[in-house]
Amino acid sequence: MSLADHLATGATTVARAWALTRADGATLGFTDHDRDLGFDGITFRAEAGLTARALEQVTGLAVDNSEAVGALRDAGLTESDIMAGRYDGAELTIWEVNWQNVAERRVLFRGSLGEITRTGDAFRAELRGLSEALGQQGGRVYHAACSAVLGDGACRFDTSQAGFSADVALAGLAEDVLLFDGLEGFAPGWFTHGRLTALSGAAQGLVALIRLDQGGAPRRITLWDALRAPLVAGDLFRLEAGCDKQAATCRTKFANFLNFRGFPHIPGEDWLTAYPKADQANTGGPWRR
Repeated sequence: MSLADHLATGATTVARAWALTRADGATLGFTDHDRDLGFDGITFRAEAGLTARALEQVTGLAVDNSEAVGALRDAGLTESDIMAGRYDGAELTIWEVNWQNVAERRVLFRGSLGEITRTGDAFRAELRGLSEALGQQGGRVYHAACSAVLGDGACRFDTSQAGFSADVALAGLAEDVLLFDGLEGFAPGWFTHGRLTALSGAAQGLVALIRLDQGGAPRRITLWDALRAPLVAGDLFRLEAGCDKQAATCRTKFANFLNFRGFPHIPGEDWLTAYPKADQANTGGPWRR
C-alpha cells in the first residue's frame, strides 16, 4: 500500500522526517514523531524537538518558503555546531511518512538551510527550495583579475604539492592573530589571500580565508573572519598558499598562466575617460597617460 492509499483511509499514522546533510558529509535525521524512525540508512531521532511551519510550495520557479523550528539539544542540533557554521547551506530533505510502515512515505521538500537565527534555547532555520540556485547571478565577468578559485576545476592547480601547503600546529593566539611555528621555509606573505583549514580540535572541518601573512617567527596569520569555534594551542591546521588573482602572480608564483581565467590586457575603467590631446599622437593606438 502506498502513502496515498494510507491517507485515503481517513485514519492515519503520519509523521514528518527530516534528513540534514552538512558540507562535511555528516548526515543527521530528526522526526516530529514521539519515537525514533529509520529508513534509507538514517536514524531519525525523536528527541530533537524539531517542528516545521506550514510549507508553502508554488508552481513555477518561485522559492519554496518555510521555517524549521527546534530546540538546541546535545543529542541533536547543538548550539556550538550552529554557531560554528556547520549547518550553513546544509542539504535538507523532508518526508511525510507512515510511522507504522516507513516504506509508505513521500518527499515533501528538498532544498537547503538558509539563514539560522537563535532565540534562547531554540533556533529558527529558513528553508530554501531547489529553485533558489536559479535566482543567483551567473555567467562570466570580464576583468583583469582571475575569476577562478585557487585549486578549483577552472584553475586546476594542485595546492597539495610541496611548497604550496603546510600542516602545522597552532602555537598560540594573540588577540585576532594566529601564531604558527615551523613555517620558516616560506617567504613572508606567502599565505596572504590563502586558505586555512582546521584538521583537529573543536574547529575541525571549518575553513577560513587568510587576510594577511605577516611572516616572522612565530608566523603571524590574520583571518578575514574568525573561525566560530574555540581554538587552543596544539590544534592542527592546513595552510595553503595565497593567490591575489593577478596575472603576474599566476605566472611567477604558480607557473599556471595557461589556466589563468582573467583578461590582463582588457582596458581599465580609466580608458573610458580618455580623450584626444593636441600634444599627443592621435593615431588610434593604445592610450598612454
